[in-house]
Amino acid sequence: MVDLAQYLTAYRRIGLDSAIFIYHFEAHPTYLPLTTTVLSRLERGQFSGVTSTVTLMEITVHPWRAARADSAREYETLLVHFPHLTMADVTREVARKAAQLRAEYGIHAADALQVATAIVNDAELWVTNDKRLQQLASEIEILVLADWVNVT
Repeated sequence: MVDLAQYLTAYRRIGLDSAIFIYHFEAHPTYLPLTTTVLSRLERGQFSGVTSTVTLMEITVHPWRAARADSAREYETLLVHFPHLTMADVTREVARKAAQLRAEYGIHAADALQVATAIVNDAELWVTNDKRLQQLASEIEILVLADWVNVT
């Protein structure tokens, strides 16, 4: 079986869900090796990445709730300045595509905005850990991190 690093070489542009950054910044014991694989390759420019400004909101909720303003600002800085990553705004085109995704698949608004941002910005792969988003495979290829745990 192919490993994650090898699998990612097939893509020139990937979309990244908020969970990828949350797991990485919080050093999640199960997913950190996988997020390190994804983000280190992105950082080296082996592919480009795109995420939505929705990610900024989602990754900073926990630090703000915990009164860790310094962590919230650090996460934002890391996200905004991450090499080869575009943090794309939710535009009218993204909102339109998100509405279509919600209508057809019944996904949550934030998920629809995230995936629509990736699609509109020409991502070929959506990296997430939300198995419910696998139903979007006809729109964009979906990689669920949990499927790669313990893959050698």
